[in-house]
Amino acid sequence: MNKFVAYSNSEIIRDLKENVPTGRVNISPDFLEQAENDQYGVKLADGLPLALIEAKTVKDVQGVLKTARKFHIPVVPRTTATSTVSGSDAIAGSFILSTAKMNHIKEINKADQVAVVEPGVINQELDDEARKFGLFYAPDPGSKKISSIGGNASTNAGGMSTVRYGTTKDSILGLKVVLADGREIQLGSRSLKQAFGYNLTQLFVGSEGTLGIITEITVRLFPIPLGSSIMGLAFFKDMKTLSTAVTEIRGSGAYPSMLEALDADTVKALDKYEGTHYSENAGAMLILRLDSSNDEMLKTTENILAKRGGQNLQLTTDPKEAAAITKLRQDMLPAVFANGQHVMEDMAVPLSKLAEMMDYIKKVADQLHLEIYTAGHAGDGNVHPTIVWTKTDDDSDDIPDAVQKALQLMFRKALKLGGTISGEHAVGLLKNQWNNEELGDDVDMIQHQIKALFDPMNILNPKRKID
Repeated sequence: MNKFVAYSNSEIIRDLKENVPTGRVNISPDFLEQAENDQYGVKLADGLPLALIEAKTVKDVQGVLKTARKFHIPVVPRTTATSTVSGSDAIAGSFILSTAKMNHIKEINKADQVAVVEPGVINQELDDEARKFGLFYAPDPGSKKISSIGGNASTNAGGMSTVRYGTTKDSILGLKVVLADGREIQLGSRSLKQAFGYNLTQLFVGSEGTLGIITEITVRLFPIPLGSSIMGLAFFKDMKTLSTAVTEIRGSGAYPSMLEALDADTVKALDKYEGTHYSENAGAMLILRLDSSNDEMLKTTENILAKRGGQNLQLTTDPKEAAAITKLRQDMLPAVFANGQHVMEDMAVPLSKLAEMMDYIKKVADQLHLEIYTAGHAGDGNVHPTIVWTKTDDDSDDIPDAVQKALQLMFRKALKLGGTISGEHAVGLLKNQWNNEELGDDVDMIQHQIKALFDPMNILNPKRKID
């Protein structure tokens, strides 16, 4: 059935180009098809976006929003498009607004221990530059080498160092944000404390581009710790036993900066991927790091590991050996993903419930006859069970029923234990149906009221974060 249209696509694109002074407006179908799917090739959009705009300046961002308001076009913000929850995938007929080209480190100030960056700056690049000043950027997501500070801020990314330094929000002091109406506002400050007004800075951190477009981030840096950093491996009979040891280490005063857990199947996948033989040791592997450690911290950690069943403890202060151990954790995902179709999840529970959650995931795998590779940031109760299945030529692109069932069971178990179904990967399009179940009726309504206040036309990343 034909319908009357007020404006043609060519008229909309003409207006867009007039409003974007320095950025690039991409409208080639071949180019847009590449932007249609997520990083795993999953296609959720029911059509191509109208354009992908590579903004270079704040004026470009404001121009995109001006055209979007005029023609009621959805705007999907993205930087490096590494979202695992389809948070930056295309929407049919939308503008994809990329800030990846806004990638300048504007300032690193050693005295104030802050950096001011544009959203497209890569996490690893900021950390490398900060270290030239004797400082470092603490947030360390598994995607550190490819994810941007803007994306990390939009999703409140976590990672391997969260156990000591917190998530991205704990390192963000201030933001500049372009609102849906085109205003650029400045939030927070560069001081380490601020108690004036409502904390809008933290409202925008983790908002997944649904309230505004982040154009500048002021982050906290830390001095590189004095003394030696100790990196190590320990092995346990299973993840439940490992979790008990981790909980005790967290309460010991040793202040580890990394406590990463990998179950037996994940270690086997790593062995295959790396050509190593760690799976010969035991049923679960713990990767740990102690920054600026002393003899008492080290002895306490060793005693807890021994008491709780830790075996084959390997410790090193050698930077190359430590980097090789860190790489094991970084390579965990590609090692697991190589085994077939997959979906990786992201639940977090209170530390006292971690062992129970790990045990439950194993029971779900056995009950539904599924391959579930479980790893995660055990030091903060964050687990990443990855379900893997083999797709045959006759299979559709739909997720198998058993996988759907497993996700439902694990999500509801995490919530029952007082946890969350999104520890660090955000909500995106894949989890927004669960808002009411996790947040409850009243908070779910408040979330929508906040969205309506900042984005009354609902053009900013619609259907993401909240349904």
